[in-house]
Amino acid sequence: MLFHARAPAHASSTVSFTLNGQPVSTPHGDRSLLDVLREDFDIISPKNGCQPMGQCGCCTILIDGKPRLSCTIKASVAAGKKVTTLEGLPEPTRQQIADCFVHAGAVQCGFCIPGIAMRAHALCEKNPAPTHDQITGDLRAHLCRCTGYTKIVDAIDLLARVRGGEPMPSNGCAGKVGERLHRYTGHDAALGMRRYIDDIKVPGMVFAAPRLSDHPRALVKKINTAPAMAVPGVLRVVTAADVPGDRFVGLITPDWPVFIAEGEETRYVGDVLAFVVAADVHAARYAADQIEIEYDVRTPVTTPDDALKPDAPKIHPGGNLLSRSALVRGEPDAVLAASAHVVENVWQTQCIEHLYLEPEAAIAIPEGDGLKLLTQGQGIFDDRRQTAKVLGWPIERVRAELVSNGGAFGGKEDMSVQAQTALCAVLVNKPVKCVLTREQSLRLHPKRHPVRISLKVGCDAEGKLTAARVRIIGDKGAYASVGAKVLERAAGHAIGPYKCDNIDIESLAVYTNNPPNGAMRGFGANQAAYAIEGALDMLAAKVGIDGWEIRWRNILRPGDRFCTGQRLTKPFGLEQTLLAVRDAYRAEKFAGIACGIKNVGIGNGLPEIGCASLTVEADGSITIRTGHTEMGQGLFTIAIQTAVQETGLPHEIFTARCDTSDPNDSGQTTGSRGTVLTCHAVIDACKKLNADLKELHLPPADSSRANANQPQARSNEPHSNEPRASARAAMPALMKLAGRKYLGRWECYKTDKFGADVPEPKTHLTYGFATQVCILDETGRIKKFIAAHDVGRVMNPTLLEGQLEGSIHMGLGYALTEEMVYDGGRLVTDDVKSCGVLRAHHMPPIEIILVEVPDPDCPYGARGVAEIGLVPTAPSVAGALAKFEGFHRTTLPMKDSPAAKAILGPRAG
Repeated sequence: MLFHARAPAHASSTVSFTLNGQPVSTPHGDRSLLDVLREDFDIISPKNGCQPMGQCGCCTILIDGKPRLSCTIKASVAAGKKVTTLEGLPEPTRQQIADCFVHAGAVQCGFCIPGIAMRAHALCEKNPAPTHDQITGDLRAHLCRCTGYTKIVDAIDLLARVRGGEPMPSNGCAGKVGERLHRYTGHDAALGMRRYIDDIKVPGMVFAAPRLSDHPRALVKKINTAPAMAVPGVLRVVTAADVPGDRFVGLITPDWPVFIAEGEETRYVGDVLAFVVAADVHAARYAADQIEIEYDVRTPVTTPDDALKPDAPKIHPGGNLLSRSALVRGEPDAVLAASAHVVENVWQTQCIEHLYLEPEAAIAIPEGDGLKLLTQGQGIFDDRRQTAKVLGWPIERVRAELVSNGGAFGGKEDMSVQAQTALCAVLVNKPVKCVLTREQSLRLHPKRHPVRISLKVGCDAEGKLTAARVRIIGDKGAYASVGAKVLERAAGHAIGPYKCDNIDIESLAVYTNNPPNGAMRGFGANQAAYAIEGALDMLAAKVGIDGWEIRWRNILRPGDRFCTGQRLTKPFGLEQTLLAVRDAYRAEKFAGIACGIKNVGIGNGLPEIGCASLTVEADGSITIRTGHTEMGQGLFTIAIQTAVQETGLPHEIFTARCDTSDPNDSGQTTGSRGTVLTCHAVIDACKKLNADLKELHLPPADSSRANANQPQARSNEPHSNEPRASARAAMPALMKLAGRKYLGRWECYKTDKFGADVPEPKTHLTYGFATQVCILDETGRIKKFIAAHDVGRVMNPTLLEGQLEGSIHMGLGYALTEEMVYDGGRLVTDDVKSCGVLRAHHMPPIEIILVEVPDPDCPYGARGVAEIGLVPTAPSVAGALAKFEGFHRTTLPMKDSPAAKAILGPRAG
């Protein structure tokens, strides 16, 4: 489904309507109502997540009181009607909506929430007491990739009850570690006032749009830009010939060109051939489509098996094998031969799309002899470094700043349009904005690796694992991204959280002409878990024990060695998570169980560095700057809670941001390490601040830190929007420290590479652990899902629950419905709906069980949880289906299963 830009209109019909109570007119009646609201009237609460598909719900508004998707209708449809957005609701109503959504924890990245909030308002207007099913049914038009919908439904239920006369839950929590502090800037996000890149206007700004390759593999013989330059409003067309620096970027392997040049071969359908800069976005997109490309089309290489054939075309000069990760320990072949029971299967997982609802975007603003880059990337220091490299500049000439990120899940680690947008700004000497369409986003950015795992594993007569032989091959797609590390991580997690002394593992990452695959939540551990957990269920059947028992007999315990050889010397709570679900699992006829382990931190020989700074501002407030990206996981909120815990100062005093103005380079926000590294760094900075606080005669910080490493009673009372008296009293005193900056740093340099030949390898800082249970009803529909997680220490219960619920939502989609399908390297899955992401009415009830076994190397003992939440999910669903159907499925997604058919209906299979 290709959506081509329409030719810019020189004249259009004038349309008049009432907007938020005021009469307005626009000459752009043929444009979408969404574009008119955003461009002509600066209404930013309706967001553009998929225009013109109308499949995400982010653009929802009211027309004559009824919810409508504004991206699917022309402005002329609104003629003579009343259009209402969140901006136009009465202020008490707006605050009521925001209070309910933030209190319930419904806001994560926040991009989808304004549209959902608008529909919630309309629902509560017509139905003062909606049921759960009525709420989820009303949300059918909406997607949320972060929350799993549980807390969104809670928020709408709370909104209805508050409007019905119930008091709003009171505010007043102190904001210390362990409390339910409201999400930082959550109110602004709920009301659509938090500005994402596409919401930002800069004086004199112009717009850029890419021209992508029409073919996955073709020699580009000629790029004719003349037709684009003839389009009114076009300022410049930029190609590879205009790049003054290095054209190739990449976080590990710089093999990804920001432009394909004439005489070079395209490697996938998302390769960039040119950028058009124009006075408005419509002209830029239309002109990009007019560029004429002369190709010599060639047959693409679309499977790893074909790519590894001796006569396969080389996708890159070094060949098609990007990486090989291998590990042998013990005598696996001999022990397998002597094992009482052996199972051997091939497990296949699929490619899926991140589908964060904010498409890729960037703004570049020339500043003197330098440039300011507004980015949404997961590593702004890497964005800065790679952009400077493309421009041929010293890194100091580029200043990068994180703008609110509308979701990422690993998909915004790689560069998308930052470097090209920066180059356009330099060449035209104007601020330039580039925002991808959803179709372009689907084509361009990396996905989750599809992986084939050949697994042979044995056990003794009691069901204890003896040996395993694992062969993994992953489709890397066109460029390296972080694929070598994903396949390395799959190898390291190939045996899951189980003890096995004899292993033979090989994992290959292979280039193809499919879209690149890179980082996505779980980072290889998900694929590995699907295979090992399924094999464990098969062994349990041979031994004659249930799924819980075989796991109990094999799980890692303190002192055991993980698959990589690392001895787990610190306490952890995997046993407790298994015990927490035992009775529920055994009480159900159709229940599947799976355990999970996921590294925290990058590790594997790379240092872990966390940096943060505290700056006392002129008004006595304190700005926390981090090197890690807030992308909905709640990092800024947790950083503030850490500062409150360490200093005893009121939470209202603190603000948080991420930019390159301080030396806070902490690498990518990846590997579930943001909380661990950032909070360590904030603690270090607070120690220095505390020394100066003594001069101010404020309450000693030590009084707030009592029992900080122990679980505390947690308040359900979030903070108020207005500073409390304690904050108002503290700020004048803090003004005495105005201008002072306190740098914090924490580092862990000692990790070993995967397969390192050392006696006691340490491949990662720490790990997260979980056990999950999926329960089916008598029809095969999922009726309940239980997740027990050792989180080390609960930093904020609301945020933590939301992370796990959102992870489970993604894991259920991975198990049953989600898939990116290609045909000859071209996307068949080319719109939002076909990605298969679950909607609110598809989700079962979720029970979260939190186990706290503090990790001594982590701040307050807290482990990262962003990824572990979906590692065991798909195998637990597969286990439940195996009981229901009588056979075990070995391929994802399980679209033709009863559980999937309950969701997909006639489309199943």
